[in-house]
Amino acid sequence: MDIQWTQLPQLNALHVYGPTTQDTAGIVYDSRDVENQFAFFCIIGEETDGHFYINEAIENGATTIVASQKSIIEGFTSSYSDISFVLVGDSREALAYTAIEFNHHASDKLFKVGVTGTNGKTTVASYVRNLLNLLGIPCGMLGTNGIYTSKEVLHIKKSTPTTPMSSDVQAIFSELLKRGDKAACMEVSSIALDQYRVGGFEFDVAIHTNISEEHMEYHKTFEHYKMCKLRLFTQAKASIVNLDDSGMSEDIIRVANGSILTYSHNNDSHADLIWTNINHYADGMSFDLLYKGISHSISIPIYGEYNVGNLVSAIGAAILADVAIDEILLALPNMEQVDGRFQVIHGPDNRKIILDYAHTPVALDAIMLAVKKLPHERLITLITGLGIRDFSKMPKMAKAAEGKADVLVVTVDHPGYNDPWKVVDAVLKGFTEPYLQEVLTAPSRHEGVIKALEASQPGDIVLLTSGCINGSQIVQGEYIPHSDVDIINDYFYNTKLSV
Repeated sequence: MDIQWTQLPQLNALHVYGPTTQDTAGIVYDSRDVENQFAFFCIIGEETDGHFYINEAIENGATTIVASQKSIIEGFTSSYSDISFVLVGDSREALAYTAIEFNHHASDKLFKVGVTGTNGKTTVASYVRNLLNLLGIPCGMLGTNGIYTSKEVLHIKKSTPTTPMSSDVQAIFSELLKRGDKAACMEVSSIALDQYRVGGFEFDVAIHTNISEEHMEYHKTFEHYKMCKLRLFTQAKASIVNLDDSGMSEDIIRVANGSILTYSHNNDSHADLIWTNINHYADGMSFDLLYKGISHSISIPIYGEYNVGNLVSAIGAAILADVAIDEILLALPNMEQVDGRFQVIHGPDNRKIILDYAHTPVALDAIMLAVKKLPHERLITLITGLGIRDFSKMPKMAKAAEGKADVLVVTVDHPGYNDPWKVVDAVLKGFTEPYLQEVLTAPSRHEGVIKALEASQPGDIVLLTSGCINGSQIVQGEYIPHSDVDIINDYFYNTKLSV
């Protein structure tokens, strides 16, 4: 594709050294991915700076270098007169706009739903994809659980755990279109919004789940965290707002562009969508949904009372996709539970093992309260500290779980470059009355899962929580394969369990 770097819409090139037009075969931000006739974008990250890798990019065949450090690129221009050096104010923003152009504005051709919130992003995004597919609107998904078309997983290396880099987002949109998809739902993290990973295009729908303190290792202050999340609602045609979340709902209503659809479980909220009268059964839940003054009785094969709100937000997305409520109601009994989100595995002797990767204190409190409503003898819960996150959050995990289980197993997820026992000790500091339950410890998630299973007896529930990302554990910078399900299968006689 010929790119005229002085004419690219919204790129705002400050200066182009060398040829102003290049035949560009690809756009990348990692010098190791550069091939012949690629454009390399020098992204300044938390741990490295792309400007340090210009030489490597040129050696690998780059014919365009997009950078924000004038003094650095001017040092290359005299030696490489055939290469375009594009000076920009912000390389991340430039990457986003270039990616849109390079992928022929694929983002304009899909119905796009963005989901943000401290908890529930993965579940809501999965529900939106599932529901739109049931309604005949082929929908892909980008998020923590992976990249999906409407029909299958796409085996694409993820650039980040949640929201991919902007060039990857646009390439995935292009791939969804090629495979016949009409819509895409994606998790949008606060960090992604701050780093312009979803910059340059407008969402059709933005969904708000909730907000509580998270990612302080990056944002430093709660106000910056919230400000970043609010950006999503300024670039959406319509917003779906959880009125039960006092932390951000009023701010969204104040700043949002376009129409607003609200949801709540409070009858007095005057929300557009209100759910009440939740009942629990062996095979799911039922509830009543009030919409436009009419109450609808709904049964779903989904567990977890808090998941009703997640589902209602997905119903809102379908409404904003111009699907009639009666058609939506017919599809709901065919909804599926999300992998790793209140995923129930039936073990021997009437044991239930529940996977829910709640990794914040608020989410942990919600899942433990929901699980305790199921019939059981004892509750054994695994909680963790995330070594790749803010250490100050770790004691809060113990505080959230204290007194809510018969046995707590404390371990570590993704120790990163930290000593696992230091992470475990940080969690343990949150207990104020540790003798309210038995407390066990383990220096790895694998050992922690085994300890939780060993502690179980017939009729017990084993709840495995926290942030097992993408089927792996991040240890010393390496992604080590990990599967709770495989460990469970191996422990219980290496037999396949019913899910």
